[in-house]
Amino acid sequence: MKKRSSTIEIGLETLETQCLWCGAPLYRLGDGRVKCIDCGRRYAPGRMRRRLCLAEAFCRDLSARAAAKRCKCSVLTAQKAYAAFRRLLLPWLEARYESRREEVLEYDEGLYLPAAKRRKRGAIFEAHNYLIFDYGSGVYTLLMPSLARYKEQFLADGMEDLYAREFSRFLRRSRVAKIERIDNTLDRFRYFVDRHMRRYKGIPPEQFILYLKEAEFKFNLPDIDERNRILRSLLLEPPSPAQQ
Repeated sequence: MKKRSSTIEIGLETLETQCLWCGAPLYRLGDGRVKCIDCGRRYAPGRMRRRLCLAEAFCRDLSARAAAKRCKCSVLTAQKAYAAFRRLLLPWLEARYESRREEVLEYDEGLYLPAAKRRKRGAIFEAHNYLIFDYGSGVYTLLMPSLARYKEQFLADGMEDLYAREFSRFLRRSRVAKIERIDNTLDRFRYFVDRHMRRYKGIPPEQFILYLKEAEFKFNLPDIDERNRILRSLLLEPPSPAQQ
């Protein structure tokens, strides 16, 4: 028997007639959803179309506002979808690195601070410190503990400028690195992170890891179609019976 193609492979034009997962015919339920005659999965075509549209917008680096306009939804809906996509990517990125961790070539530290804060006194304590590992076919990032934990003890005696300068020197001197080339992937990734973060305003510190991992995903997969294929496959992983 000929193997059916899923909609991941054939596109969205058959969203209401062929199953997203197995490509089998669908029939419509009384509540407006559709159900597959083979695997029994159910979904609302309109909601699924919007979700996949937002996934493509995310992969194309569109802002949430631009994605909302493109996919005909509210900005809040687009923002929530983007946040969900970032969380969804975490285990995939971890698994990708775990399968290649023995191939690490170089590693170094990265330090990110929003441009608006770079001239601010004591802003070094608000910077995000992370490790970057180059494993040949991509990079992997590991967020280090927040530098903010040092701020109170260093500023208690009012010598803010002195401690900020000394702390900056300490970070430069104590960096962990193995770099064999001047023109290396690690530097390119740091520049990529800087450009990537500029598009967002006011990232909450506790969510920085999600935006960093978004940058990791997009740096490792510069081809938009490949990004979209991966994200769509993660979105359409078969749900458990309890989720159907």
